[in-house]
Amino acid sequence: MNHSLLPTGLLVVFMPVTATLAASPGSEVAVSSSPPQLEEVVVTAGFRDTDLMESIGSVSIIEAEVIRDRTAQHLEQLLSIAPNVNFASGASRARFVQIRGIGERSQFVDPVDPSVGLVIDDIDISGLGAAATTLDIRQVEVLRGPQGTRYGASALAGMITMRSTDPGEQLEGYVDGLAGNYSTGRIGAALGGPLTQTLGGRLALQQFRSDGYLTNDFLQRDDTNQRDEFTARGKLDWRPGETLQLLLSGFYVDIDNGYDAFSLDNTRHTLSDQPGVDDQQSAAASLKAIWTGSEAMSLELIGSYSTADLEYGFDEDWSYAGICAGQPCEGFEYSSTDNYLRDRNETRLELRALSGSGGDLLGVVSWVAGVYANWRDEELLREFYDFDLGIADARFSSDYRRSSLAGYGQLEIPLAARWAARLGARVERFEADYSDSLGVDSEPGDTLWGGEIAVDYLYRDDTFIYGLVSRGYKLGGVNGEALGRAVKNNFPPPVVAFLDDRLEYASETLINWELGFKGRYFEDRLALRLALFYMDRSDMQVKGWYNEGPLFVSYIDNAASGTNRGAELETHYQLTAAVSLFANVAWLNTGIEDFSVLAGDQLLDKSGRDQAHAPSYQFNLGTDFRLGAGFYGRLEMEGRDRFYFSDSHDEQSDRYQLLHARLGYRWHQLDIALWGRNLTGEDYQTRGFYFGNDPRKFYVDEAYYQYGEPRVYGVEARYSF
Repeated sequence: MNHSLLPTGLLVVFMPVTATLAASPGSEVAVSSSPPQLEEVVVTAGFRDTDLMESIGSVSIIEAEVIRDRTAQHLEQLLSIAPNVNFASGASRARFVQIRGIGERSQFVDPVDPSVGLVIDDIDISGLGAAATTLDIRQVEVLRGPQGTRYGASALAGMITMRSTDPGEQLEGYVDGLAGNYSTGRIGAALGGPLTQTLGGRLALQQFRSDGYLTNDFLQRDDTNQRDEFTARGKLDWRPGETLQLLLSGFYVDIDNGYDAFSLDNTRHTLSDQPGVDDQQSAAASLKAIWTGSEAMSLELIGSYSTADLEYGFDEDWSYAGICAGQPCEGFEYSSTDNYLRDRNETRLELRALSGSGGDLLGVVSWVAGVYANWRDEELLREFYDFDLGIADARFSSDYRRSSLAGYGQLEIPLAARWAARLGARVERFEADYSDSLGVDSEPGDTLWGGEIAVDYLYRDDTFIYGLVSRGYKLGGVNGEALGRAVKNNFPPPVVAFLDDRLEYASETLINWELGFKGRYFEDRLALRLALFYMDRSDMQVKGWYNEGPLFVSYIDNAASGTNRGAELETHYQLTAAVSLFANVAWLNTGIEDFSVLAGDQLLDKSGRDQAHAPSYQFNLGTDFRLGAGFYGRLEMEGRDRFYFSDSHDEQSDRYQLLHARLGYRWHQLDIALWGRNLTGEDYQTRGFYFGNDPRKFYVDEAYYQYGEPRVYGVEARYSF
């Protein structure tokens, strides 16, 4: 292969800086003509563990060292590393993720099934993003594109899995602490190792606290958007015999965060007299049994249960009673809160068989077959001010119960020397039962299928090429509260008729065409991964709003179709023994067809516009380096293009670039580091709305933004043993 044709030009920008660092006096590692090779990275989110460089599909792996170097407390502080991944705030933490421009952005009343799933240690917490703290997480895997065979409806656009650290063969652990601006503090510890000859265990605990990044001028407080997060994580690994392993994992999170994020003036200064909350208490456990007593096949049984109690509320007017005193708007303002209490319980069972060396079909075709069942119950109580009826303590309740049963299978077929194919399919039956206090009852159900056909080719042991066609699916649902409220509160007849036609919205399907290239070059010092994709969405689920000033309802509608196309490039280069470089770049182009939103009593056509939360470019690039005498560092920059906040209005974010850094010192088991994120203090938006909420402007429609992290910095120390 002609290495001069490789896209190493991406690395040139780093050369002057990193060459100086590598040659600095006192360096503990001499510059060598043969630097260490890049370590092998394993994808664990599939049916079988696979080398990242020989895995089919576009995958990003974020390992424990990168999590620490980012000083990431939560998954949201890692997502920008992976190309074509975005998230929506609208809460104290990122609840929902978008991959390749596809994914939900919020949940208020009606139940929502996310397009991007989130799994921690075989426990599905999709839609419960606040629980995704990074305590003792050893690896985060971001799978882009539909995962119809492996994960089904939970992964229309992709899947994110998080794996915690397993018990080791020796006693090991750590104690760490962190302090930063905005009264940020963290203390945590982990301990793991053998408990008996056949049983290992690990336990990790952490408490995190921060005042948040906003000041409430009315209450004269700087902690109304605070974060108070406790996480406990545990794992038992029991191997009673050579052919049986039982892995019990569990976690508990207690999130007591404030939610006071929006300002009438679009600044980091709020005026709320009744700040909101974003609380979550979740407990979950999974048991995975692995039996390898036959050469023909192995068996895996996975069971999990999770429960979550959530309270999400906010000051609707974002102001205080009397804000218009002595002004022309006096007597025109309103004051209210909106609060959502949600209880969710979920049970999952999965049994699968994987062929062994003695059970391959025709002696060469490996296979996987499995069955899957899931039950989810979700109860909601909403406490709010009913503007239409003038009821100050109005209540709305709903009960949503959903079950699914699926069967799946996968074949891996060698075709010829260095050629192979993979065929996978999944069929899933859903049934749901919805009822609410407004008298709306619905029983949506559907039978859906997904899967993939892929072909791969290994060229010269250093280049892996694949092509695939995959199909994903996502369950439809109910717009119960929107219709019930419109009928009860005498909305205009055209609005009622519009929402009645959308009481149930249809399931969405997606076809993904993808071509990928992965290679390791220069004696395994350079790793490249490139994916090109085109996705065709049918019955695309999009969110719309009907609002007149403070009066609004949201609903989910089906557009006829949408397209998402783009490219993802990830590179990692071990320049010297002391310096490595990385660059992750994405391009994305999206569109919506045949979608209209309700504006007053008129339909407004949004066809041809880009999809929401789908920036046309993203990048993350930087360097890891060692300065010698125990000093090390990481410097990186990330950025993205502007993007629409919603499919129903045309407000956009700003494009932005953020600079992060870490400088540390390791001495034996002690690690001390200075860290900073967004060092240039960039103001950037992570959520946006468009409606009228400022009485001083007589509720004229305008854009309101929630901002991401400002400049944050501090010191962190860890003692490992």
